[in-house]
Amino acid sequence: MQKQKEKVDSHIAAATIERGVAILMTGNGKGKTSSAFGMVFRALGYQQKVGIVQFIKGAQDCGEASYIRDHCPQVTLYQMRTGFTWNTQDKESDIDAAKRTWEVAATMLKDHSYDLIILDELTYMLSYKYLDRDEIINSISNRPAEQSVVVTGRGGGGELRAVMDTVSEVKDIKHAFKAGIKARPGVDY
Repeated sequence: MQKQKEKVDSHIAAATIERGVAILMTGNGKGKTSSAFGMVFRALGYQQKVGIVQFIKGAQDCGEASYIRDHCPQVTLYQMRTGFTWNTQDKESDIDAAKRTWEVAATMLKDHSYDLIILDELTYMLSYKYLDRDEIINSISNRPAEQSVVVTGRGGGGELRAVMDTVSEVKDIKHAFKAGIKARPGVDY
């Protein structure tokens, strides 16, 4: 344990850069949004200002959004509210909704008062080519230095991964839904 302590202490001592971070939570497993919301509540514990922009989600309510609306007036929450693109079957309308939602996110990414911004399910907008990849990468790269941003969703592309400071992949090993078990409020949404 002494060698382990020395190794950890040396890594802590070497980390001298003070700035916000960009985190990508990706992969096919469950828990990307849940992880991001864990960071929201961590930031709130330090009285930090938080902005959350949810792409895709919002047509069906979810527990975390309900809680934030009811109990966290200091958090700015914006949802695209169109639901999953495979449900709407209206590509042009989905693209328009994505662009309106991105405008909210882009404004937050320029605002020095936000400490943490969550861009939930943004990767889908890139994968479906609903939003301009270069504009998104530029906005994330040029946000205020002290601001942290978390992007969630499957995929997102190599260009997005390259500009992120931390990339974590949630792996799907086993999922109850594949066994015919219905999604549960408080666990899945």
